[in-house]
Amino acid sequence: MKNLRKLLFPFSLGYKGIMALRNHAYDQQWFASKRFKLPIIGVGNLSTGGTGKSPMTEYIVRLLNDQYRVATLSRGYGRETSGYRKVQVSSLAKEVGDEPLQFKQKFPELSVTVDENRIRGIQKIREDENTADVIVLDDIYQHRKVHPGFLILLTSYDAPFYEDLVLPAGNLRESRRGAQRADVVVITKCPPDLDVNTQKISAQKVKKYTDSPVYFSSITYDDVARGVEDKVLSEFKKSSFTLVTGIAKPQPFMEYLLTKGLHFEEKHFADHHNFTEKELATLDEIPVILTTEKDYVRLKPYLKKTKLFYLPIRFSFLNGERAFNDLIKNYMKNDRN
Repeated sequence: MKNLRKLLFPFSLGYKGIMALRNHAYDQQWFASKRFKLPIIGVGNLSTGGTGKSPMTEYIVRLLNDQYRVATLSRGYGRETSGYRKVQVSSLAKEVGDEPLQFKQKFPELSVTVDENRIRGIQKIREDENTADVIVLDDIYQHRKVHPGFLILLTSYDAPFYEDLVLPAGNLRESRRGAQRADVVVITKCPPDLDVNTQKISAQKVKKYTDSPVYFSSITYDDVARGVEDKVLSEFKKSSFTLVTGIAKPQPFMEYLLTKGLHFEEKHFADHHNFTEKELATLDEIPVILTTEKDYVRLKPYLKKTKLFYLPIRFSFLNGERAFNDLIKNYMKNDRN
């Protein structure tokens, strides 16, 4: 499939040219990019997804939540509504999107909002609540109508932007040169034991496109599945279960479970998939389901018969955690907007 996509390279040149013109127009201020008198932290990527934006957003929330009043704003991808909405703990994923709902249920005190128009969303947060010291924008990298004061670029270790091509031959939404807009680059989903020399080689490849600092992080899974009741992962060996996922890249999750000696049936859906009534009815006949946290918030309101569990993930830096944290905290102190 990958080689077949390369046949689409001529189309990628056209798309790349269009995005280059668009970025040039913003760089030259021919197109307006609005700044706000409020700290704005943007999290995004150059690719179409699967880089770990949600874990990074959660990391920033945890980092700042004790000292600042944090608000998050995202498009609410996959929701069936539009416009500005405040996310409530009791909201449904189809109303606000799965990731915003996940944040709200994990941090009930957090101001979580969705709006496909980010400028309007930021203005509404300030008008309606006026309680935010900082707003974290999710998936904002190509949304250049807003100018974040601090922009974080994520790229996954298994599919780094510097080895990828622009759509449709590859998965990049714009050329690799877009990395130069980042204030910091985080290579995500690295093996936890990634050696220092390999990190240096990867960082050097990133440095061809940006002078911003580069850090490495990994995502590991908890050993306890959460649900109506908690269940140690090893207990899943005693009975059959079905793995249900609706995420961009389910392979790492599957591989982790296999390394734990677990055997399971699989049902995979597209990222942010909106389950139909028929699909939900079929899933509800499965005795035990293990899923991701994002899928859990979508499925929980509708599955009454099945025992539903999710496996939490843990985000951690391999190096430079303190330096990364200092970048964020110094930005908050200096407020460069």
